[in-house]
Amino acid sequence: MLWQHTKRDAVKNFFPLPNEIFSLKLSPGALAIYSYLLFCEDRKTYQCYPSYQTIGNAVGMSINTVRKYVAELEERGLVVTEPTFIITRNGRKHNGTLRYTILPIQNAVDLYNQRQLRRLEEAVERMRVRKKLEGNEEHPA
Repeated sequence: MLWQHTKRDAVKNFFPLPNEIFSLKLSPGALAIYSYLLFCEDRKTYQCYPSYQTIGNAVGMSINTVRKYVAELEERGLVVTEPTFIITRNGRKHNGTLRYTILPIQNAVDLYNQRQLRRLEEAVERMRVRKKLEGNEEHPA
């Protein structure tokens, strides 16, 4: 036999990815980074501290590309980032990595749905105004 099927532990070496994430229409890069952040997160605090470089190495992206997709995740309400600082032995303060807090997925779904509804309402209003303007052109005063 060329390969042997080994039984996988249902909990060990896996992390959950919420089903709702696929309804948010994330870019593939943002989805990859979100997945990596979930992989890294502390399941009790919902936080993790990977650098852009570490994330980039894990998902095959440059630091600038990682930065762009992290901004997308923040804008979509999936994560919040906060700067951290370290104090060196000689007492100097330096920038640390970002602290990522993974937000509840339902918040992002609600935000997405609100934005979609707002876009729909704006489109309906534009159509209403366009029809009104077209009607005025047909019947000049």
